[in-house]
Amino acid sequence: MSAKATERETIGRQAVNRQAANREAFERLCSAEPVLVDVKPAIEALPGMTREIVLTSGAPLPWEDYYGGQRDALIGGALFEGLAADAADAAARFAAGDIVAGACSDYGCVGSLAGIYTASMPVFVVDDKAHGTTGHCNMYEGKSPKRLNYGVYDGEVRQRLLYINDVVGPLIAEAVRASGGIALKPIMKRALHMGDELHSRNTAASLLFAQALFPHIMDLPSRWRDDARKVVELLTEDHYFFLRLSMAAAAATARAAWDVPGSSVVTAMLFSCKEFAIRVSGLGAEWFRGPHAKVSAKLFDGHTEDEIAWMGGESPIVETIGAGGFAQAAAFPLQAYQGGTPEEMMARNRELYAITTGEHTDFHIPALRYRGTPTGIDVFKVVETGILPALDIGIAGSGGGQIGAGSVWAPMECFEKAAKAWEAKYGAA
Repeated sequence: MSAKATERETIGRQAVNRQAANREAFERLCSAEPVLVDVKPAIEALPGMTREIVLTSGAPLPWEDYYGGQRDALIGGALFEGLAADAADAAARFAAGDIVAGACSDYGCVGSLAGIYTASMPVFVVDDKAHGTTGHCNMYEGKSPKRLNYGVYDGEVRQRLLYINDVVGPLIAEAVRASGGIALKPIMKRALHMGDELHSRNTAASLLFAQALFPHIMDLPSRWRDDARKVVELLTEDHYFFLRLSMAAAAATARAAWDVPGSSVVTAMLFSCKEFAIRVSGLGAEWFRGPHAKVSAKLFDGHTEDEIAWMGGESPIVETIGAGGFAQAAAFPLQAYQGGTPEEMMARNRELYAITTGEHTDFHIPALRYRGTPTGIDVFKVVETGILPALDIGIAGSGGGQIGAGSVWAPMECFEKAAKAWEAKYGAA
């Protein structure tokens, strides 16, 4: 057989095996067993992290490409960590390379909105016990719409961040270690049956997590007694605390599906102030970039659509594992938060089965007669059907802070680029 014939046969075999590769990636997504094992400062938890690095969301960009709220958030992170005297000094130090604007994805973590991590911030450490992978996410800042991850840094934000660093993080760390680890998948499974979709709604999951952690908080040494009540209140005050655990669990789960040769399953979706991007299992660490997503938002009173701003976000990692927008029909209460109707949610959810590899074996939607959530986004199915992944996110404002919530649809360009790259590597799909 000639060399060219051998090459054609090999390419053909790889192409035929795409379905098998996708099935393997899908099975890894379903079989993951994420467990919260620790809480550590970022400099201890994240490989390669240093005091001079400030991490942010999105595929990697040079400093000069960050603008608006995401740039403000990076500067705020530098000021919080004491790396600069003021905003102008921070900007100059970033430009000179004395402070480094790093991408969360390069340091094994995921960022909510602007996704700011500095060396001292406490980070959830979640291990996938089934596959030996790890995901990280930092802590929720609290219910105020003014937060660092929404591009705001002032005295109020600083005090909340210090409280998280000095009290909330260490106390939860002690309780988690005393517990021997808290399994997150059972909480996530149950929460989907209680009105959550684990992205824009985490009411049940936050309460279930607080319930699991509570006995270990109560058993902490007496020095924690005065802080314990306040920390429990923080866990449940607006029912949003669990999102960061959902993200860390999703990151560990998606990491298990990385690097399956021949797979066209999406393993990450994220965006920055500049663009949207995806990563695909069988295509290594390459990011496939496109324009910003399309958005349908319900804004808080007093805000208008011309205020909507993009400043980063990696929470769509939960959609890659079959939650969030892919479980929207499990969360009818989202109507009050981000708009829509039950009928629209169910129709949207049903549509997403056409672009995924299978139905999740553990995540189910009661309103759809307990069908498994659509899981394992296939870039070829997205391109062939024209159906775009639906994502649930918070909406940032051009003046900083959160101004609403809604659904967004990932841009087709990312999937078209990924499909072409797959064919260049493996042959015809």
